[in-house]
Amino acid sequence: LALTLVAAACGGGEEGPGAGGDEEAAPATFGVSLSEFAITPDAIQAPAGQELTFTVANDGSAPHDFSVDTGAGIETTGEIQAGQSETLVVPALEPGSYRIFCTISGHADLGMDGELTVGASGDVATGASGSTGAHGSTGAITVQEMLDGHREGVEAFPAETEALGNQPLEPTLEDGVKVFELTAEEVRWETKPGTFVEAMGFNGTVPGPEIRVSEGDRVRIVLRNELSEPTTMHLHGVTLPNGMDGVPYVTQDPVMPGGFFTYEFEVVDPPGMYVYHSHFNSTEQVGRGLYGAFYVQPEGDDWAALYGQPVDVEATLFLGDGPTGYVLNGKEFPATEPIVAELGDGVLIHLSNDGAQLHPMHLHGFHFEVVAEDGFVLPPSQRYMADTLTVAPGQRFDVYVDAEYPGVWAYHCHILPHVEGPHGMYGMVTALVVQ
Repeated sequence: LALTLVAAACGGGEEGPGAGGDEEAAPATFGVSLSEFAITPDAIQAPAGQELTFTVANDGSAPHDFSVDTGAGIETTGEIQAGQSETLVVPALEPGSYRIFCTISGHADLGMDGELTVGASGDVATGASGSTGAHGSTGAITVQEMLDGHREGVEAFPAETEALGNQPLEPTLEDGVKVFELTAEEVRWETKPGTFVEAMGFNGTVPGPEIRVSEGDRVRIVLRNELSEPTTMHLHGVTLPNGMDGVPYVTQDPVMPGGFFTYEFEVVDPPGMYVYHSHFNSTEQVGRGLYGAFYVQPEGDDWAALYGQPVDVEATLFLGDGPTGYVLNGKEFPATEPIVAELGDGVLIHLSNDGAQLHPMHLHGFHFEVVAEDGFVLPPSQRYMADTLTVAPGQRFDVYVDAEYPGVWAYHCHILPHVEGPHGMYGMVTALVVQ
């Protein structure tokens, strides 16, 4: 969408501008388009002393918002879903420069940042454009700033943050039943140093704790809801009695704030990686972090025997996007955790995508073997080698790496706006470190 402000005052007869009365004020109405990851236009010229109206359309595939930092506060549309539009009215502003941006974590860093220039009343310049690849409010980035940003991010890796997700959850035993307690709650979650998002987590973390069981186990999961809205839990890919499937008003009533629901079943699925996640308002609740790993362990917890190859290192990578930003296990680079192995180790990586977008995961320096999909072990004749594997929302893969080359090898999503910009790497980046 182009800037729709009409900045011309029309006169008639022999009268020129300023002759025979006041000029008609230009209408302060603007069209704005949001996409991955841009605000178009990213440089807007507007008059002072007039209320400003922005008609904002989300032409992308992910939720975005449009916000103006007025200096006295943030005026925002709130989150706009893909294909939807919203109008934002901003009170009259004094002459000066104001930041326009998307407030969703990570989106401004990816390019959804620009500048609103307010001139004297009725004095609106045309033909201005923003700085490519730079925040409009700060001007073009210099070569030295680019170098410094790239270096500083790498030197900080792996940066420390508050709390880690995906930690083991130990059950209690009640009459031979393994009992796990999960609490869904709002949490202020640090994705990288100093960057906090309003998330939702199971037991206070993103992802939630890791649940491990064995085939034949009787399992009871008590879900308690401490959110400010209803929720449920769905065990994704797990074979269950219908009443335990977690779909509101289909198999159960929603779990209201302050309430609980008990999911109980016998594990009948083969060894592999499965997932639990919210199934109520799931675009927001799962997008904000209500997901976690549910593993059916092989006999004796022996993944090596299951795959017929030595497994010295086992790692889990949850891929996430949306309100938490582009995250691996709930963290953005440089706060992501590396996968660390010794030279010659066999490395098994469990991949799960609980985001809303495709993520092609690329490992530098190695060809890995895809050995399982959606919890099912692939027979040797169906396994295949790759260096980039596209993981769709809801999919899980197990990949096997023979750590035969020493060094620090980048491992990242290969949709480049998810991982790197002029200020360096961010988002869905980690590394396989072979010592």
